[in-house]
Amino acid sequence: MPESLNIVDLITQASLLVQIVMVLLLLASLLSWVMIFRMSARLGTAKNFDQQFETWFWSGEDLAKLYQGIQGSPDRQGLEQIFYVGFSEYLRMHKKRQPKDDIIDGVERKLRVGLGRQQQLLESGLTTLASIGSVAPYIGLFGTVWGIMNAFLGLSQTEQATLASVAPGIAEALIATAMGLFAAIPAVLAYNHFTAKSSQLYDSRALFCDEMTGMLQRETSVQTPMSKETQVTAGQVTGL
Repeated sequence: MPESLNIVDLITQASLLVQIVMVLLLLASLLSWVMIFRMSARLGTAKNFDQQFETWFWSGEDLAKLYQGIQGSPDRQGLEQIFYVGFSEYLRMHKKRQPKDDIIDGVERKLRVGLGRQQQLLESGLTTLASIGSVAPYIGLFGTVWGIMNAFLGLSQTEQATLASVAPGIAEALIATAMGLFAAIPAVLAYNHFTAKSSQLYDSRALFCDEMTGMLQRETSVQTPMSKETQVTAGQVTGL
């Protein structure tokens, strides 16, 4: 009865190149899990913040007061930041008595820019997960090919070729493939999951931008003077 193979011994006795491949795959797996936990926390926090802000936004409070409430906040993010940049542009152009169409166009541009920047921050890390998911299996396959090649080269130098003599070399080579899949599968699943969640947040934020633009379009008029509250708020908008 042949002695069972010990995985730890196979790893420690593997060739230097195969060991380097295994270390790289282990580091890639650790990195992917770090990114998974970070993105999970980031997306969850972003969703909660957006829901809280939308509840505040649709509570019926005056937009100028809402703007003043978040103006001094140093950690604006998500819908809060998107609203801030869009309404800042609205106040600035309204103060200059720009035509209604120009005001709305300016607000839409700012909202798109704010939406894009927030989405970039939200999706930070997806590229890393995609790279690990696509490259890790090939790195593991490279280690496997190299290990099998060494096993057969060693087999050619023995007088009696048996399966038992080549089995350890093939086994250590296949471990590299297993480690490549171990690193790639969670990364691919996480990438698909987080891509779907970030797309949902993007769609929700884009809808908010459309609704906000519609609100400002209905309320904006060249002939309609600014309210006292809006005039005070507009006077505070500088450098935007």
